[in-house]
Amino acid sequence: MEDARVDRWKTALLALAVAGLAAGLAFVVSGNAEAAEIAWFVGVAPVLAALLIEILRSLRRGDVGLDIVAALSMSAALAFGEALAAAVVAVMYSGGAFLESFAEGRARREMKDLLSRAPRTATRHRDGGLEEIPLDAIEAGDRLLIRQGDVAPVDGVIASDVAFLDTSALTGESLPARLPRGAEAMSGSANAGEAFDLVATRRAAESTYAGIVRLVEEAQRSKAPMARLADRWSVGFLVVTVALAFAAWWFTGDPIRAVAVLVVATPCPLILAVPVALVAGLSRAAHFGVLVKGAAPLETMARTHTLILDKTGTLTDGRPRIVAFDSHGGMAEQDVLRLAAGLEQASQHPVARAIVAAARTRGMALPVPSDVAETPGEGVVGLVDGRKVVVGGHGFVAKRVRRIVDDHPALEAGSVLVAVAVDGEMAGHLLMADPLREDAGAMLGRLRKEGAGRILLATGDRVQVAERVTKGLGFDGVRAGLTPDQKVLLVLTERKNGPVMMVGDGVNDAPALAAADVGVAMGARGAAASAEAADVVLLVDRIDRLGMGIEIARRSRRIAVESVVAGVGMSVLGMVAAAFGYLTPVQGALLQEAIDVAVILNALRALRIEPHEPGSHRAPEALAAARIEGTAS
Repeated sequence: MEDARVDRWKTALLALAVAGLAAGLAFVVSGNAEAAEIAWFVGVAPVLAALLIEILRSLRRGDVGLDIVAALSMSAALAFGEALAAAVVAVMYSGGAFLESFAEGRARREMKDLLSRAPRTATRHRDGGLEEIPLDAIEAGDRLLIRQGDVAPVDGVIASDVAFLDTSALTGESLPARLPRGAEAMSGSANAGEAFDLVATRRAAESTYAGIVRLVEEAQRSKAPMARLADRWSVGFLVVTVALAFAAWWFTGDPIRAVAVLVVATPCPLILAVPVALVAGLSRAAHFGVLVKGAAPLETMARTHTLILDKTGTLTDGRPRIVAFDSHGGMAEQDVLRLAAGLEQASQHPVARAIVAAARTRGMALPVPSDVAETPGEGVVGLVDGRKVVVGGHGFVAKRVRRIVDDHPALEAGSVLVAVAVDGEMAGHLLMADPLREDAGAMLGRLRKEGAGRILLATGDRVQVAERVTKGLGFDGVRAGLTPDQKVLLVLTERKNGPVMMVGDGVNDAPALAAADVGVAMGARGAAASAEAADVVLLVDRIDRLGMGIEIARRSRRIAVESVVAGVGMSVLGMVAAAFGYLTPVQGALLQEAIDVAVILNALRALRIEPHEPGSHRAPEALAAARIEGTAS
């Protein structure tokens, strides 16, 4: 609500400034100069008052910005009877503030759908029935029903025979864990099996998920504010402006010359060119599925030195796939896969869904299973095309075949072995794992070219899994088995080398995303907590878009700097001319208008940025298709 009030206030100030300028000019045309002066004063006064309040707040924080130059020029122009010049400056200043507010407001609106996925209620057993209750109403000892696909709202103990929980968002483990009765379950884990009962051991505010949320809030509070590009020029420009205006007044005795210098010096190229270029960059990045929450994160993206990547769902796909396949008894691999996938259509287990997806990717028409019986977390038995098929863990299937086959793919760290039996005979084995994304190696190489001097992997997964996945990728360091607070510590430690970008998708990544100079979340399938904590959200499930986003950020910032250098250079020349009496305040304001138009047109070049498409030199129509995909997502 506070942000909405700020947006409305900036819009109102711009409207008043434009109305005052337009009304004054209309009075001049009608020959009423006195009314014109009043109209210009009325348009300037609210902008100047708001500006003075903002300057006082900035000074209390120890910040000296360009707002002081704009306030000096408007105040001096009004004091010495140059109300038209003051009105022009007011329009330019309020316009720049509106542009920045507009960009940030648009980013907030586009985030609403992503954040709506967070759970708000829980289902509790009460008096032989079920009731929906808000999370803050859960007490220790409450028995909760966790349906398939639900997220555990609190820490608790499994009260059913078995539960299968997807803890990838918390620990980085991509495959579900089987938990027996009495085992502890963490809040934030997703139910990957049948519905089960959970007895709460803590209230929601005291549980694991709430602790991570608190880490996010603490990291956001301790995070240093991002300095705007324009502010880093402010002190030097302010000193030059005041010195030249004072010198012009001192040596000539004419205060109007000082007013003219201040009006020409009003840093509209800085106030306008930077937000225009960066807002254009925001829009361009959104076309490719990269949502940046404001101009400051976009600018910081362009200066990132260290990149820290999570593993699951970022470097890997986050979903199990078939990485090896052995068939037995002379049955063809495609027949084994077709029968297994046909039966697995009846299961909602992540491994089952992965097998079905693999079969459909190969264009197989899957038969409808019948007489299906599933043992949650163990396996599935049923009839497919009149044949008895068993799919599940090796031990589960081995109990149901006449002859055990030990010849199967070697089980590696982070992988799962799935056995398939047909009509009582072992038919094949599938090795399931969460493999490296196909574009991961090329993406890391591109990020190096875009200026990432140091790339690290940070994961909550086991050391063996992390080392297997990253082998040969050339990481500068691999940190495994990390808790959320350890990831935050890693981010803070790496800051000594320069701005840090953190990329992740799980709940456990959210605190580190908030602590990083730029946090990037995989928003297509990632956790809502990560999307909320991050500065940048990839709206499509493609990590290669990160490289495109960084390229757009760098080129947008370069265009902004070019516009600033050209605009400030022309303003300095105009200031010198005003100091020598060649420009009146109104002429100086008009000159500044011309400079503004020039730098804005140059800044708008950021709308035409065409980032290099990953993987190949693609034709313009391919780039257009990528833009459409990013926008639709």
